[in-house]
Amino acid sequence: MILITGGAGYIGAHVAVEWMDRGEDVLILDNLCNSERSAIERISTLAGRPPGFVYGDVRNRRLLDTLLRDYPIDAVVHCAGLKAVGESVREPLRYYDTNVGGSVVLCQAMAQAGVFRLVFSSSATVYGDCTRMPISETCTTGQPTNPYGMSKLMCENVMKSVAGSDPRWSIGLLRYFNPIGAHASGLLGEAPTSTPNNLLPYLLQVASGERQALSVYGRDYPTPDGTGVRDYIHVVDLAQGHTCALDALRERRGISVWNLGTGRGYSVLEVINAFEKVTGVPIPMTFEPRRPGDIACCWADPRKSLEELGWQARHSLESMLTDAWRWQCNQHRHEKIRQAN
Repeated sequence: MILITGGAGYIGAHVAVEWMDRGEDVLILDNLCNSERSAIERISTLAGRPPGFVYGDVRNRRLLDTLLRDYPIDAVVHCAGLKAVGESVREPLRYYDTNVGGSVVLCQAMAQAGVFRLVFSSSATVYGDCTRMPISETCTTGQPTNPYGMSKLMCENVMKSVAGSDPRWSIGLLRYFNPIGAHASGLLGEAPTSTPNNLLPYLLQVASGERQALSVYGRDYPTPDGTGVRDYIHVVDLAQGHTCALDALRERRGISVWNLGTGRGYSVLEVINAFEKVTGVPIPMTFEPRRPGDIACCWADPRKSLEELGWQARHSLESMLTDAWRWQCNQHRHEKIRQAN
C-alpha cells in the first residue's frame, strides 16, 4: 500500500489515480486546507474503487504513527505542502512550519515504522534564479528567490541527511516545473479554494467569467516578449513520473534527483494566446509590476528522467490547455446546476 500525503490536492489526486489504475492500494492523508473532500469521490469514480482516506495533518506525529502501524504501507509519496510563491513571501513562517516541519515529522515516523521508501514533491524553485537553460540536475542549488523554494530546498537537505545516516532509505526528489492541465475525463483538475496564485487557474476563472481580467505580473523581464517563461507540464505526465520514480526506488538506495518537465519554455503571453486559440475565448488582461520572488526564465533538461526512469512528458501545450478548459467548464456547469437546485 502507498501512503500519499496531500492526496486530495491537485497533484496528489492525479498520482492516486495513476497508482490505483495499476491495481495498487492507496491511502490518502490530507487536511483539506487547499482541496475538498469531493476530490476523493472523483478519484473513486475514475479508479472504479475508493482510495483509503484519513482527514489529518502530516505534522501530526501521533496520527502518522497510527497509520504506519495499522496499514500495510511500504512506500510514501509526500505531496502535502503549501505551494504559492507570493504567499510564501508574505507568510514565510507558515511555509517553513508546514513544508519543512511536516517533512521532518514524516521522516521520523517512517523511520520508526521501518518504512524507508519515499518520493518527495520538490520544485524547480530550488535552483533559484539559474542563468543556465535548460536546467539539469547538475545545476547548483542553494539560492531560491522565495521562502517556498527555500522550504523545498530545506526539505531536500533534510532527506539527504536522513539517507546519509541510514543506508536503508530510498528517496526520490522530484523537481517539478509548472504543472497545468487536468484529467482527460474532465472529472479531476485544479480547484483552488482561495484566490489562485498560479497562471492557469486564474486564467480559467477569467475565461469562465468568475473574474474580470487576468493580471500579468511583469512585462519587463529579459525575455522575447517581456513576460516570464516557464516549462508547463501536463499534470497526468507529472503523475506518471511518480509511478516511474517509485518503480526505480524499489531497485536503488540513497538519494536520487529527477527533473519533471518538458524541456520547452513558454512565456505568459504565449500561454494566453494558445488558450485563446484552443477555446475561442478572449482573455482581458492587465499588466502589473513583477511579484517578489519571481524569476524571468525556468525550463528543464529532462534527459536524466528519460535515461533512468524511461519517463518523458508526452502532452503538448494545446493538450494541456484543452484538458484544463474541459475541467473548468464541467466545474462551471455543476455549479450552475447546484445553484439552480
